[in-house]
Amino acid sequence: MADLTYDSLVEDGSYITERARLENKVILDELERKKKARNLAVPTDDNRVKARLREIGEPITLFGERAADRRDRLIYVLSQINAARGDEAMQVEEESESSEEEEEEFYSLGSLELLEARRWIAEYSLPRAQKRIEQQKIESKLDLGRIIDIRKKVLAEVKQFANLGSQLGDERPVSQVRFAPDNKILATGSWSGTVKLWNVPACTEIKVLRGHSDKVGGISWHPQATAKQAPNAVNLVSGGGEGDVMLWSLESDTPISTLKGHQGRVCRVAFHPSGNYVASASFDTTWRLWDVTTSKELLLQEGHSKEVYAVEFQNDGSLVASGGLDAVGRVWDLRTGRSAMVLDGHVQALFSMSFSPNGYQIATGAADDTIRIWDMRSLKSLYTIPAHRSNVSDVRFFHADDTFFKPPPPQDVTMESDEPNGDASQDVEKQTWEEWKYRSGLFLASAGYDGFVKLWSADDWQLLRSLSTDAGKVMSVDIASDGNMIASGTYNRNFQLFAPEGM
Repeated sequence: MADLTYDSLVEDGSYITERARLENKVILDELERKKKARNLAVPTDDNRVKARLREIGEPITLFGERAADRRDRLIYVLSQINAARGDEAMQVEEESESSEEEEEEFYSLGSLELLEARRWIAEYSLPRAQKRIEQQKIESKLDLGRIIDIRKKVLAEVKQFANLGSQLGDERPVSQVRFAPDNKILATGSWSGTVKLWNVPACTEIKVLRGHSDKVGGISWHPQATAKQAPNAVNLVSGGGEGDVMLWSLESDTPISTLKGHQGRVCRVAFHPSGNYVASASFDTTWRLWDVTTSKELLLQEGHSKEVYAVEFQNDGSLVASGGLDAVGRVWDLRTGRSAMVLDGHVQALFSMSFSPNGYQIATGAADDTIRIWDMRSLKSLYTIPAHRSNVSDVRFFHADDTFFKPPPPQDVTMESDEPNGDASQDVEKQTWEEWKYRSGLFLASAGYDGFVKLWSADDWQLLRSLSTDAGKVMSVDIASDGNMIASGTYNRNFQLFAPEGM
């Protein structure tokens, strides 16, 4: 047996420490290189990419290589060269390439229909923004003790969520789940190309909607579906792998209208808060805006260097956010068509995004296993949540629907003498209303390929509850607008419902 002296142990320990330090340095250097590589300005035109590769002595194309892959290879090679030369060389390369890119800027002429839509959206969104800001001013005047009590009560309820049940949803993976506005119906989209409607919480099948010939990637409910919207009118929208966007009623199992235009798979769709427009994100590197009434394409928006995977509207209706496999998100002003903010921080593909009810925060989930919280007021990332051990496939803020809690009636002075307990009952109603309004956006849910649905507080971004499913990959998650149920769709063809224990 070897004689282990104190000196030898110290030497071994220092060797291990030095080796760990070097390994960490290698990892950090590689992360820094990737971060700088994302900031490299390289041509988007494929011919210019090939010419640049030829200049630096690289093959202009590889077997089976697409244009987007070729551009990624150019970025990688340039980042390796510049890392070897130092940061100064990196900066020179960025400046020289960015001057080339400026020459490629262009604007396309929009239609009269788009102009009218922009004006209508401005008139629709400004009063909603004013109402939201007024509510936030009221909340800012709440007593701190009252805020703490509401927060403790709401988050304590969130921590009580448990598995309510699981149901076989389809013959292929369930790619997305979304609750109807009345929370009595759950819509599921599947890779089999079907959309199914389910009674909840009974989980009995209502209807199968058939129309897509390829996997359904996104579904979204009309904001007034199952409430003010007639059953034979447009209540639901879905996007499929064949590139079509389909509008559905609740009475027919065939689509009311099919919106054609995308040249690639449609990954996600979203209804504008007004219900008059639909946005769709596609693998053709664009997102598009459609008029629901006329079924016409109003806007084809470029801006991503790779496939666009996610799209989501802000509650006011003035902004829309898109996220792509280029690891970049963008916020667009629908009233002007301008890019309002670039969400540049993820190091891998962006899969999901959700606006907070407060109107100025956005959560994004990506393949780098993190959720980032962005603030549009400061135009930067506020917080990074190391959320899952594998891809963050979906993220959703809790949006409380006012239809479930009506505001208390104004106090009637003439009734005070007749009903001595009237003041007390109205105070209770007022407190209940305050709590309901304040809890909107107080927590969010995320789904990951590690098999978990996780619930997070939306003020300190801490984990509240981790819910295991019966699958290795959770494809989607959604929160009912009354806050009493959460649904998830999984790769093994099931969907699950979660509810607070004791309900």
